[in-house]
Amino acid sequence: MANSPVEPGSFNLSRWAIAHPSIARFLFGLIILTGLFGLMRMGQKEDPDFTFRVMVVQAFWPGASLADMQDQVVNKIERKLQETPYLDWVKSYTRPGSAIITLQVTGNTDANDVADAFYQVRKKVGDIENELPEGLLGPYFNDEFGDTYITLYALTGDGYSYPELKQYAIQARDVLLSTEGVEKAVILGDQPQKIFIEVSSQALAERGLTFTDLQSALAGQNAIDATGSIDTGSRSVRISVDGGFSAAEDIRELRLNSGNQVTRLGDIATVTEGLEDPYQRKFRFNGKDSVQVGVVMAKGFKVTDVGDAVEETLERFEATLPIGLEVSQISNQPEVVREAIGEFMKALGEALLIVLVVSFVSIGWRSGLVIAIAIPLVLAATFAVMYELGLDLQRISLGALIIALGLLVDDAMIVVEMMERKLEEGLEKLDAASFAYSSTAFPMLTGTLITTAGFIPVGFAESTAGEYVRSLFYVVGISLIISWFVAVYFTPWLGYMILKQRAHAGSHHDAFDTRFYRRLRATVSWAVEHRIIVIVSTLAIFAVSLWSFQFIPKNFFPQSSRPEILVDMWLPEGTSIKEVEAEAQRLEAELLTDPDQRFVATYVGEGAPRFFLPLDQQLRNPNYAQLLVMARDEDARERLITKLRMKLAEDFPSVRGKVDRLFLGPPTGWAVQMRVSGPERDEVRRIADQVKARFNQNPILQAVHDDWLEPVPAMTLVVDQDRARALGVSSQRLRQMLQATMSGAPLADVRAGEETISIVAREPEDSRRLLTAVNSIYVPTDLGAFIPLSQIAKVVPKLEQGIEWRRNRLPTITVRATLPDGVQSNDVTLKMFDEMQSLRDSLPAGYAIEIQGGAEDSAESQNSIAAKAPIMLLVIVVLLMIQLQHFGKAMLVLATGPLGIIGAAAALLISGAPFGFVAILGVIALLGIIIRNSIILIDQIDQDIAAGMERREAIIGSAVRRFRPIMLTALTAVLALIPISRGIFWGPLAYAMMGGILVATVLTILVLPAAYAFFFGRSPHKA
Repeated sequence: MANSPVEPGSFNLSRWAIAHPSIARFLFGLIILTGLFGLMRMGQKEDPDFTFRVMVVQAFWPGASLADMQDQVVNKIERKLQETPYLDWVKSYTRPGSAIITLQVTGNTDANDVADAFYQVRKKVGDIENELPEGLLGPYFNDEFGDTYITLYALTGDGYSYPELKQYAIQARDVLLSTEGVEKAVILGDQPQKIFIEVSSQALAERGLTFTDLQSALAGQNAIDATGSIDTGSRSVRISVDGGFSAAEDIRELRLNSGNQVTRLGDIATVTEGLEDPYQRKFRFNGKDSVQVGVVMAKGFKVTDVGDAVEETLERFEATLPIGLEVSQISNQPEVVREAIGEFMKALGEALLIVLVVSFVSIGWRSGLVIAIAIPLVLAATFAVMYELGLDLQRISLGALIIALGLLVDDAMIVVEMMERKLEEGLEKLDAASFAYSSTAFPMLTGTLITTAGFIPVGFAESTAGEYVRSLFYVVGISLIISWFVAVYFTPWLGYMILKQRAHAGSHHDAFDTRFYRRLRATVSWAVEHRIIVIVSTLAIFAVSLWSFQFIPKNFFPQSSRPEILVDMWLPEGTSIKEVEAEAQRLEAELLTDPDQRFVATYVGEGAPRFFLPLDQQLRNPNYAQLLVMARDEDARERLITKLRMKLAEDFPSVRGKVDRLFLGPPTGWAVQMRVSGPERDEVRRIADQVKARFNQNPILQAVHDDWLEPVPAMTLVVDQDRARALGVSSQRLRQMLQATMSGAPLADVRAGEETISIVAREPEDSRRLLTAVNSIYVPTDLGAFIPLSQIAKVVPKLEQGIEWRRNRLPTITVRATLPDGVQSNDVTLKMFDEMQSLRDSLPAGYAIEIQGGAEDSAESQNSIAAKAPIMLLVIVVLLMIQLQHFGKAMLVLATGPLGIIGAAAALLISGAPFGFVAILGVIALLGIIIRNSIILIDQIDQDIAAGMERREAIIGSAVRRFRPIMLTALTAVLALIPISRGIFWGPLAYAMMGGILVATVLTILVLPAAYAFFFGRSPHKA
């Protein structure tokens, strides 16, 4: 029998710990202190860091057509970018005069290699600068696209202009940069100042002047040139010349010479100071124009500490502000983190309480006390190691701690339960305390390592989503390995001091001779007798569970519980940005009267700054506005979403709106997306229209559109080249005159402190707003005369494509749509994609319809996990072989792992929780957890057989004896998950693991003995 005391000659760590209590006490205190130190010092964040593998390249070429931008700029840059190492894809969208190119490196690229790839982008584009057209502005590079503002402030004030707001924002930025823990303080939403010279081309022509004359006159008075110095022998005295412009009044006094005539500029032009017109973007807060300041935290700091320091700095700054100027906080990540960590700590406390209650109720108060002391010890050691490894407290690591809590108690529970059993059987306290080490220490270690190995695909998945949840593997692995050491070193020492010696010590007592255990023995005996029925039934149930997954809703990552709402407003392509602002202000005004909102921040021309790491940030777009609405709480958020969707549908017919919550995980954008790509634009458009028609046929889809949007009105000047050449007018001069008079041409700069203010000449407003004004522009000729443009050219109106997207240098149209709440996007996308099989089969060579968005990212993430599954299986098999030293038994134990899928499928179906990326992690982790219990049971059977027990009795008896610790550890693991099962993010994982562990544990007690009896039930040596 395996009940004999420990052999005196073998080393026993548990016995050694009991024999050296001073060392145990010292290590106990040291672990608690280092754990508390680590917990207080470790970083805190809302979400784990993950590498943004996206870089943005922008280029501007004023006056260029869309075709010119693509041929002369985008093609050349994209072709060079395709040489970038680790490249995943290159995407671009082009408008007349501008292009934005987005490059993404593959998800399995290391962070250091990402930085090198971005360096290569700059280098390679720099190599072709001489091939890019003259007059191109840029390319400009942004490889800090993922910078997240931990706090965002809006400066507003009645009667304060944008330049005044900016000056105070500069002061705020300067004081914030001196705050410890602040890496960057960035001014956002400021409006560039301009000085406008509004003069008609006719007025200039009447005086024989051109815009070139005006530019030369400005430069002659305002340019800075070397003026020399005088060396007196003992001193060097610098000479300076006064006369530069400092304000609009100075420019009005400028004299222009034309022949013998001198003209004062103010007599023929209106000179005014103003802001960029039309503006590129505008930020508002609660109905007022605003300039905003965003703070980026330096690495290695605690977000709550930096947040407190920033608030103290801002309080001192606000005390110096004039009356009427307000500083309002839009985003406060430190407070969000503080609340999130508070909620998780509460959940951790609830889970800890549940585990302790289970321990006290199931194994008695003395044994429960041992567990109650061991758990904080494991957590303290885990915090200490996390701090040393640089692991922060954030959404994933805190969830991992709660998941681990139900698992880390297993080893201590097994040891304490065995001590109790051995005491009941009559062993002395020292022998009972050290017995678990000799009988189960190494099977427990193998089980612990296998449980940790079950998380290998999570820890090493080479994708952005894998990187997002990577700390799950490290935290669970650290805590489980520590829990094993605590179980074999500290738990026997604690048990020796706390557990009570039984009165029948020295005599054998059968602890399993009770009514319950007799019934359990009968049930296991039946399973062993009818092993074929049990095995076949289990396989059938397993097959049904796999089949049932088609009925479980699927998603990528769930929505956030944060109260913010994002309202996207897309107006038709070509809409003036001022019209976009007017529509945004109309919605903003209605929102500000709603009691469910706390504030409304409006962003015209681009999306909100990245105040939330997984934000799907929108780049600059003139026909776009986004409203960030802060609801009072989660219930108010839901009410606001309903009202906003109704309001947009009823009162904003020209707006394509999208009202959404924040989502967790890597950003994915629209709910349902499919892209069509191919070499020819017209064919891509034809196929995309068919896809869009299929979208429109689906009644569940809303706001169906594509990203090439609508054609826009344009005007083409058809020049009579013969007449133009005869008069000495080139097409270049025509373009320059049109730009200068209609949109404005920069002529010079005025220096005002740190600001450089551009001087812009343009036609007066009453004429430049008219389409017919183009014909009346006066153009200078080489002969010195001026002629109306209508004499050499005619205007032809037309419609042209306003925006064009490409992916990997192929024209690409993405068809997009939204979904009602409660409908999982992945389910709808995959179903529609399958329904388009006939359309996809009929496509010409070189054309493709592909899934995009969450469904695509989900598939990539799942593939990255699946790619590491063979490594996980290899590690588990190696550990099984080391422990069991029998290939057949190792395979039998491995085969029990997937039994968890039965319970996981049932739990997800009953709860309605979606089977997303997080739930997949739970199902994968089940493999190691279930195998762990199977190892201990198989090892017990082998020990009993080796001790001379009859094979059938060993199989049944081991299942009976291991029932209590196996069920107790399963019960604690399941119940410990209850606190996080209520959360949106961890809920699906919790349900999958709870159902999987519970069902698989019951099946293990019955199916594993039946399978062992089926494969190994016959003795190799018969009498």
